[in-house]
Amino acid sequence: MQLKIAVYNMQWMKDLFFSDGTPKTVNEPNADDRKDGERSARLAEVVQAIDPDILGIVEGPNTLADQTLTASGQLLAWRDLHGLDPNYEAVHGLPSGGLQELCALYRRDKVLLTHDPELRTSKHPFNKHFLVDTTDSLVKEQYKHYRPPLELSLHEPGDSGTERARIIIAHTKSKGIFDSVDLARFEQLSERNRKKLYAECFSIRERCNQWFDKNPDLKLLVMGDINDGFGLDYYEQRFRRSAVEILMGDVWEPEKILRHVLPRPKLGKYGWS
Repeated sequence: MQLKIAVYNMQWMKDLFFSDGTPKTVNEPNADDRKDGERSARLAEVVQAIDPDILGIVEGPNTLADQTLTASGQLLAWRDLHGLDPNYEAVHGLPSGGLQELCALYRRDKVLLTHDPELRTSKHPFNKHFLVDTTDSLVKEQYKHYRPPLELSLHEPGDSGTERARIIIAHTKSKGIFDSVDLARFEQLSERNRKKLYAECFSIRERCNQWFDKNPDLKLLVMGDINDGFGLDYYEQRFRRSAVEILMGDVWEPEKILRHVLPRPKLGKYGWS
C-alpha cells in the first residue's frame, strides 16, 4: 500500500466557519467574513495541489464537548464547498480545552482511518493527567495535554479487522509568551512552557513504546505541530534535549526509533532552514 501523507497547520481554521458550522465563502457581505472565506478558498487550493491520501490537520475547526458541532462535520462541509474529492472522509478525536482541534481528512477509497484512543488508566489516556520527571530530579511533576493527541488506526477499506499502521497527530505546547512581562518572569514562563512541551512529548513517546512492545513490526507515524526543533536553540542546549528527539526515541532501543522525514537542516545567511 502506497499512500501520500501530509500534515498541515491550518492556523485557526475555526475562524473559517460560522458558529453553526457553516463554512464562510468569498461572497460574504461582511468584510471580515469575506476575508476568512478567501483564506478558506486558498487553503482548499493548497490541499488540491498536494492531493494527499491522508491529511493530518492541526488547528482544525472546533468540536464541542456535547458533539453537537464537530471538527469532522465541518471539514466535510468545507470539502463540499470547495469541490474537493468527494471520497475524502473526516475524523476527529477527543475535544481539547481550547478552540484548535486535531483532525484528519482521508480518501475512503484508499484507506480507513478510525479514532482509536487508549483510554485504559494503565496506558495513561491522553485526556487525563500524567506524571513525568522533566528535570531529571527523580521527582515527577503532574501534567495534562492541552490538546489530546489524535490516535488513529489505519486499515484497508473493507478490512477493519487488520490494522496496517497507527498514526498520532499532535499539537504540543507552544513556547510563545504573549504577555508583557519583565525579564525574570519571561525566563520563568519560558522554562515552564519548555518543560510542559517536553512532558507532552514524553507522554506521546510512551504511547509509541507501548505499541512497539505489543507489535515490534508496527508501522507508526507521529506528525503534527511539535513547536520545537532538534538541538538548535538556547533552551534545547540548556536542557540538553529537544521535543523532536524525545519523540524519535531512545538510542539504547534503536529498534524503536522513529526516522525523521525531513532532511538535515542547513545553516544559511538567514539562519537555519
